[in-house]
Amino acid sequence: MLYVMVDFAGEKPVFRINFPERCRRPVTDIETSLNRLRARIRDCEKRYGRVPGSVSLLPVSKGQPPEKIEQAWRLGIREFGESYLQEAQARMALARERDWRCNWHFIGPLQSNKTRGIAENFQWVQSVERVKIAGRLNDQRPAGLPPLNVCVQVNLSGEVSKSGAHPGETEDLCREIAALPRLRLRGLMTIPAQFADESAQREAFRALAIEFHRIREFFPEMDTLSMGMSADFEAAIAEGATMIRLGEAIFGKRPHR
Repeated sequence: MLYVMVDFAGEKPVFRINFPERCRRPVTDIETSLNRLRARIRDCEKRYGRVPGSVSLLPVSKGQPPEKIEQAWRLGIREFGESYLQEAQARMALARERDWRCNWHFIGPLQSNKTRGIAENFQWVQSVERVKIAGRLNDQRPAGLPPLNVCVQVNLSGEVSKSGAHPGETEDLCREIAALPRLRLRGLMTIPAQFADESAQREAFRALAIEFHRIREFFPEMDTLSMGMSADFEAAIAEGATMIRLGEAIFGKRPHR
């Protein structure tokens, strides 16, 4: 029921409509963050001459409590990035229980003893760096599921602490993946070294974009350049990212594990 209040204190009556408390949907921090980020993405697309809507947002939900993932789903999010198999499987079970239709992206380091669970449960794997891992994912992908979407992770900085193929090995790895029937080569992904300076950020992303377009000449089906996170996604968009991966910028700080 709506309540109409009339204020006769002034020269003309003022009508106000009050909605009952139960009819008001509170705006969450996640909704506010998503709205701000989408506006920034649209602004970057315009500023850097990108096609409107050419940059997709992958919310990274790893380490976040389930209630935040539920909030995101209710706000229309249907793609989630995860790095820990066991944690992700618990989220997937919750999604099935509540009939949420989601696409799950594995974005963390890949271990041989985890490939079966990843091949059976995820729609995307963005962190393939070795032929052996690609072969296991292919062999363990169930026949009843569509081919697994795969990105090759490239270690641009050469940091030992970071996963990823050496840039000089990327093309050969892409060729191996393209020949596997249960995998679908989609593109390249990177986590570059952190720079506070935007020009340094752009230089790193530009290197991957150049490699992406070079390899795409051999594999025109590649359509995904996954790069850019909460601290540097504007520089990534400037250099051609088609997918950015944002976690804390959407969900806030992750609780300590």
